[in-house]
Amino acid sequence: MDANLRFWRAEGASFWQRLLLWADVLDPLHLLKSADEIKQARLLLENSEKTQSEPTQNQQTKEAFLLSLACVHPDTGKIIPFLFRPPAFLPVTLPLVISSSLQLQAKQIFLCQFAFHAYTTGFTLLNGNGTAKDKENSIEQKQIFLGLGAVSYAALLGAFPFIFMDRYKLKSPITQLIVKRLLPAPLFGLMSAFTVLAVRSPEFENGIEVMDRNGKVLGVSQKAGEKAVKETALSRGILFGTTFFLPAVLMYFVERRKTARTPRALASMNLLLITTVLAGMLPASLGIFPQCGEIKREDLEADILSSTEETVLFYNKGI
Repeated sequence: MDANLRFWRAEGASFWQRLLLWADVLDPLHLLKSADEIKQARLLLENSEKTQSEPTQNQQTKEAFLLSLACVHPDTGKIIPFLFRPPAFLPVTLPLVISSSLQLQAKQIFLCQFAFHAYTTGFTLLNGNGTAKDKENSIEQKQIFLGLGAVSYAALLGAFPFIFMDRYKLKSPITQLIVKRLLPAPLFGLMSAFTVLAVRSPEFENGIEVMDRNGKVLGVSQKAGEKAVKETALSRGILFGTTFFLPAVLMYFVERRKTARTPRALASMNLLLITTVLAGMLPASLGIFPQCGEIKREDLEADILSSTEETVLFYNKGI
């Protein structure tokens, strides 16, 4: 079992522990570390005699773990490309989310959402479970093809209400409320989950590796793959659905107050709300499900059942 997964298993048992860990892992300062520093951190972990079944007390070792969690894929052991590492997720998605939330024309909304879904789909592809595609290049090619289709569909569906409203010149207050206030949050959340399901669908079609508590690979399970993908899709949908919903609701009540506010002040408040909600929801959504996922023995396929007597097996959920 990779050092990253052992660390998550040892120190990420509860939601609160995972929340605090993700808050540390997502520190943008990890992006300033060089490839040599990352390799040295991994070497330190490999040479460490400490067992990761116990909480890590050594500060140097813990910092090495955080750097490894932030920059290294647990299945392949390779360094994740710079812009697609977890610490880069917030700085890159924030301007894309803000631009997608602005009251723009339909074509502009389509382009903004296309850029957003293109990035998050690339992030999903590079941070998903890598055990299957590491062995078969055709799986990765299929994921890229599915990702392109999912990005185009998600951006088009996200802009469709605005296209429909402009096409039929629907300017009534109730239409404005539905299209600009109520629809964006569920659509954004659903499409974010949809792109995860699309690009990672080969994982539950072909299965992912499951391990015992000692890290020994016992086989490839479609059921574990399905569980991993669904958990990731749900957490992504919650993240961006909430990020669109809460600021919109709060701004609605702010705008209804009779206290005079300039458009610039309202826009600044909206940006602040989106930034605050996204920054708070990111570690919370990532921490909903354990990164080192667990699946009960009786939920697995028959060939794996016959190879072990352990009641719980483990897998990499992906991000």
